[in-house]
Amino acid sequence: MTPHPLAIAADDTTEGRVIVIGAGVIGLSIAWRLAQAGRRVVVLERDAAGSGASGAAAGMLAPLAEVDFVEDALIDLKRESLRRYPAFVAQLEAASGLSLDYRTEGTLAVAIDRDDAERLRHHFDHQRRLDLPVQWLTGDQARALEPFLSPSIQAAVSIPSDHQIDNRRLAQALHLAAERAGAVVIEGAHVDHVQIDGGRVRSLNARAREAPDQPLTLRAEALVVAAGCGSRAIAGLGPLSPPVRPVKGQMLSVQMPAEHVLTRVVRAPECYLVPRSDGRLLIGATSEERGFDTAVTAGGLFELLRGAYETLPVVAELDLVQTWAGLRPCSLDNDPILGHTGVEGLLMATGHYRNGILLTPVTADAVAEALLTRTTPPLIAPFSPARFL
Repeated sequence: MTPHPLAIAADDTTEGRVIVIGAGVIGLSIAWRLAQAGRRVVVLERDAAGSGASGAAAGMLAPLAEVDFVEDALIDLKRESLRRYPAFVAQLEAASGLSLDYRTEGTLAVAIDRDDAERLRHHFDHQRRLDLPVQWLTGDQARALEPFLSPSIQAAVSIPSDHQIDNRRLAQALHLAAERAGAVVIEGAHVDHVQIDGGRVRSLNARAREAPDQPLTLRAEALVVAAGCGSRAIAGLGPLSPPVRPVKGQMLSVQMPAEHVLTRVVRAPECYLVPRSDGRLLIGATSEERGFDTAVTAGGLFELLRGAYETLPVVAELDLVQTWAGLRPCSLDNDPILGHTGVEGLLMATGHYRNGILLTPVTADAVAEALLTRTTPPLIAPFSPARFL
């Protein structure tokens, strides 16, 4: 009988090995970069790779559409990650052999009534103060770009530099690329406890899904916690346990006709609409404090469909394809938790909230650099785990 991959990893030598907890796009991208650098990498995932927040997202790469009034450091990180995306996609497509449906048509943020228009203008003025490349449009100008938009649309902001990617293909490609670079990805591996001794990481205990009563000890020189909403449940981290909670988001998709009713992402007051090259139109997403509940509810779908119908009335005539819900990993201050913890060999890459897909390239590069050089890249210094201690 062939030993389980987790048992093989437990019997393997410790020297030079990095264990990454979590096989979403964050964990897989870090594993890929570390494996490319010649490190021995094992990725432990309690479910299937890419099955958590990475698979539930919409794939919007929209640092400018989502810019907030109090996120100067985060907007710099998001814009830098978007700048790296084209090269990242080219490398990943070459390494995996998969197309990621990377699209650059931009975003339209729309206002449906006068109150919406006032809020949109306020946000637009803030974007202009930051010298961001955005353009104010009338309702007619917005409909000239997207003819199926509602006649009620009062105004819009065009953000041509925002992009999008198929997040599920991204996760698949990262899984393939990481393994081809030499990383070992073990699915169905639940991490129970991390052993810290003498100021450094020593090992962790994990159980295979097929043998839950047989815990195994894996030793490593370094450990990266990239388990999203599951990061806080890892025992043994003590005060270093990342303060990450789940924020539920429900979504649905409909099938557009061959002529496509939308060509670019549209952000409306009550929803966003994301067209895919295969004709699907993704509609999302609710934001609910429901713990680890992932049920799809009639009320949640009603809110999304109402917002979509007010923005794009033809939605009512389109076939429903799929509904789902995911859990965003949100930190106490809504910013990611990145880098060294103060314990030798222990790093964090979690708490990305709404920005996990967008921040994948810069997180992979910066966390891998932090581990390999034992330094903190300036870009991620504001997001140190130390800010919560």
